[in-house]
Amino acid sequence: MIIYLGSDHRGFALKEKISKWLFEWEYKFEDMGADHLDTEDNYTIYAERVASMVVRDKDKARGILLCGSGVGVDVVANKFDGVRASIGKSVEQVKAGRNDDDMNVLVIAADYTKEEEVKEMLKAFLETEFSGKTRFKKRLQDIEKIEANN
Repeated sequence: MIIYLGSDHRGFALKEKISKWLFEWEYKFEDMGADHLDTEDNYTIYAERVASMVVRDKDKARGILLCGSGVGVDVVANKFDGVRASIGKSVEQVKAGRNDDDMNVLVIAADYTKEEEVKEMLKAFLETEFSGKTRFKKRLQDIEKIEANN
């Protein structure tokens, strides 16, 4: 698995910490930016970069996106067919998102999420596998049909 990581200026400091954790946990990852703090940057750039890579490497990739509220990067990422991004609210919610919906992009609301919460949600996101139950696979097929018709 490879993890693609991206953030605008409001999530930049937390993204740098996440990079350190991923390195320490020995995950393969690629930082898609920002590569420096720029208070004038736009989250759309980084969300597009991460989402496009997750789609390209769909069976081997996951993404992590950050912005202040989490909403902006979540909206952009979900414009890409095959991306199932969601804002992480709790460890339990992230586990359910992975288990039930094969969530492939974890979104962090940097302004509203404590560092320790982020660390625990990351672990849940990276360690929880999709269950593959028939009813959950059917839902993913339904989503693919919706994407194909839009």
